Amino acid sequence: MAGFGRHVLVETDDGKRVICHPRGKKSQVVVGDRIQWLPTQDEGTIEKVETRKNLFYRQDDMRTKSFAANLDQVLILIAAEPEFSESQLTRALIAAEAAKIKPVIALNKSDLAEPFGRAWAKLAPYRSMGYQMLALAIRPKSDQVEATSADHIQTSALLQLLDGKKTLVLGPSGAGKSSLTNLLIPQANVLTAEISQALNSGKHTTTSTTLYWVDVARTTALIDSPGFQEFGLNHIEPMQLAGLMPDLKAHAQACKFYNCTHLHEPGCGVILEYKSGSGSEGISTSRYRLYSDLFAELSQTRY
Repeated sequence: MAGFGRHVLVETDDGKRVICHPRGKKSQVVVGDRIQWLPTQDEGTIEKVETRKNLFYRQDDMRTKSFAANLDQVLILIAAEPEFSESQLTRALIAAEAAKIKPVIALNKSDLAEPFGRAWAKLAPYRSMGYQMLALAIRPKSDQVEATSADHIQTSALLQLLDGKKTLVLGPSGAGKSSLTNLLIPQANVLTAEISQALNSGKHTTTSTTLYWVDVARTTALIDSPGFQEFGLNHIEPMQLAGLMPDLKAHAQACKFYNCTHLHEPGCGVILEYKSGSGSEGISTSRYRLYSDLFAELSQTRY
């Protein structure tokens, strides 16, 4: 359910919560794992982590950061203002594709008409690629503006999307992840305080990943994660990149060479499509530039 260092909070099938510790010095457990554990006085010891169906993580030169395991989907929350980073969004989408986890893009601050319009237009290539999208206007608790009918419709669509699934909420700092958690789980701050107390930690929820049940039946889970400013993809091979970017993948099969990098080769289907400038259905300049930059970045880390 949550973890701070080597302390993790485990929930049993009947809803009881226990502090557990892994055997050995390093913890390999992440939020969302199913484990086998043994009681030791009033706490427990983790004996085994069950086989995962997936693991969502990022990796840079210094370390690997695991977010959560056994996910049904990743909700990538970005905001219309301040303007979101297309590079961060693309990296998160690539990581989700690599882990075979469905990504959903949610654009927050739909109540800010002009910035939202610009941001929504910027996302046109991602809609063309088939990514599911949501418009949201999540207000912090301090904002006492009464919810409109549009807000209720958006919240209803979000709950429908989450229903019966385990969803990781991912996004840069300031996108509205904590406000989203508080909207769907009003007692989230109380639960976080209880977890911090149980783990002898004063850390706030945004410093660690925490799983919350949205419903009493414990069938719908929302996993709140810390905000990030960088998203390393060192676990991805450069030659894998195009296959993890739907707009490039759609044209890579037309390449003359099987080991095409899509950067300079003759007879490259990707370059041909990019240079044709066929609009929103093709490969945009920003997307091709992101691919080129990522390919160069990941190639450097191999040497």
